[in-house]
Amino acid sequence: MPDRYPGYDVLAKRQTPSWNEQTRRAIDRRLAVPRTPRFFSEAEFATVEAIAARIVPQPSHRPPIPVAALIDTKLLADHQDGFRGAGMPVQREAWQRGLRALDAEAQAAHGQAFRDLTASRQQGLLQEMEQGKLHSDNWSGMDPKTFFKERLLHDVVLAYWSHPTAWNEIGWGGPASPRGYVRMGYDERDPWEAVEAHGDATAASEKNRDVG
Repeated sequence: MPDRYPGYDVLAKRQTPSWNEQTRRAIDRRLAVPRTPRFFSEAEFATVEAIAARIVPQPSHRPPIPVAALIDTKLLADHQDGFRGAGMPVQREAWQRGLRALDAEAQAAHGQAFRDLTASRQQGLLQEMEQGKLHSDNWSGMDPKTFFKERLLHDVVLAYWSHPTAWNEIGWGGPASPRGYVRMGYDERDPWEAVEAHGDATAASEKNRDVG
């Protein structure tokens, strides 16, 4: 897939009026998350990595966004969303129960842990979870369809798009504090925002190196 915003790096905004010190600290913490588990076990962490690879597959031309590590960090700090669906346990318990149940489903169906399955078998089990077709006793009353939608999918997708590498892919400038965004209409762009490449990728690349 061609780069839509060639030459654009949102981190170049670091010392510009777009970001204040609080924003810089928040982004630095996100970039510095350890790539090893602190809340999950090693096996659980590997399972989350496998899940993330199916939900948000990543290109090979850049370092991957550490989705599992970002989720692990969220659970370690117990940063919650402020709400949860009826019948759902708190997020830490939901994740641990869901991962146990998913491994039990994988063992029952294919004789292996989920993380050791082929990509197509992993995808199949996640689709069955999404459709509410999994029934292991290890779910312990938690609805697999609700877990998929409100916890697994929610946390994986938010972790991916919380990372500056993902912002580069869509040309987003990240938090705009204190400067803010001014031109908010359709197909409008502030001068410090990224330029999408259409026909002239070279011109867009040169322009994006000046974005601040």
